[in-house]
Amino acid sequence: MPPADTAQRTGRFRWIICGLLFLATVINYLDRSVLGVLAKTLQTEIGWTDTEYGDINAAFQLAYALGFVVLGWFMDRAGTRIGYAVSLIFWSFAAAAHALAHGALGFGIARFFLGLGEAGNFPAVVKAIAEWFPRRERALATGIVISGTTIGAVLAPLVVPPLTLHFGWQAAFAITGLVGLAWVALWLPIYKLPHEHPRVGAAELAHIESDREPPGAKISWASLIPHRQTWAIAVVKFLTDPIWWFYLFWNGKFLQEKFDIELRGLALPLMCIYILADLGSIAGGWFSSALMKRGWTTNAARKTAMLVCAICVVPVIYVPFAQSQWTAVLLLGLAAACHQGYAANVFTLASDMFPRRAVGSVTGLAGMMGALGGFLFQMAAGRIIDLTGTYISLFILAGTIYLIATALMHLITPRSEVAHVGG
Repeated sequence: MPPADTAQRTGRFRWIICGLLFLATVINYLDRSVLGVLAKTLQTEIGWTDTEYGDINAAFQLAYALGFVVLGWFMDRAGTRIGYAVSLIFWSFAAAAHALAHGALGFGIARFFLGLGEAGNFPAVVKAIAEWFPRRERALATGIVISGTTIGAVLAPLVVPPLTLHFGWQAAFAITGLVGLAWVALWLPIYKLPHEHPRVGAAELAHIESDREPPGAKISWASLIPHRQTWAIAVVKFLTDPIWWFYLFWNGKFLQEKFDIELRGLALPLMCIYILADLGSIAGGWFSSALMKRGWTTNAARKTAMLVCAICVVPVIYVPFAQSQWTAVLLLGLAAACHQGYAANVFTLASDMFPRRAVGSVTGLAGMMGALGGFLFQMAAGRIIDLTGTYISLFILAGTIYLIATALMHLITPRSEVAHVGG
């Protein structure tokens, strides 16, 4: 949050919008995390293999890839207010529909539709932040919103085991899935563009618009393809997003198998991992913003923050060899924190390098690439674990890929200059 005296001069309604984006992101990750918490329980009850579990997750990722492109385009055409509401209603019903599944195929179908709807979250978030925040505050706002992913992941092991133990796993999916409808009832009356909003005063509006480009005509999605900036974001997402999905979908199962943890005992380890990730999300956004306030260029600040995060991820390679449950948890928490700090700066670079009318589509394309990477990773992960009986190669990849991604981004866009995108 900005200092109190600054907030009083400029107004603070933009931070209420940030809070709504945060809440939606919490719900987004709560809904997608339920399966990861119940993975071992459902594997025992239904009898699927690690390969089948990987394929169920891959169905989510494939739909997520398709949904990112379609819904990123839809956000730019329909606007953030309507586009976000449609996306959240769709994924809420898809999440609840998991309660109707009876086998691997049924879960795969439910996951596909969940991924299709949930793909609208981040294009909407990045677009809303570009609409409501000046460039110098976007990394902090993005970090706060992205921290909602880890709050959702923390809530899942808190609420899912009690619901499952008392009412059955079907209730866990149905109850958590329908929570999103309450958010829509808040969003639709509140959200408008800053210059249309009665709660935004002249000082805050001037602050929001102080360092942004003037609005222009909507641009075609195809016109983004030739730009190096588009592919810099897309390549980084393709390489690093699958690692976050790996943590989200496999951490609970890995900890239960390696350290013989029961479902009711899974909450504390997963909470610790995702609380650390939450802190990393905010710290990563704060760090690059702090460097910019000290006079660093946008390019240097964002990439320095990314490099620091990439270096700090490396120790996760040791996780499969850890003899102590809490050593593994702390290493996973550090890696998750660094991923979130890294992601906050990648998302913000999209709004730094593109005009705001293109941000939804750029984020959609990059998110599609990240989800395609996740699709391939999930297809491979289950097969590798079934074949080798170990997670070692997966954690080696998780510990090294961020350094490779950072180097590639710098090679593609050495100065992170603004793309001149036509209509």
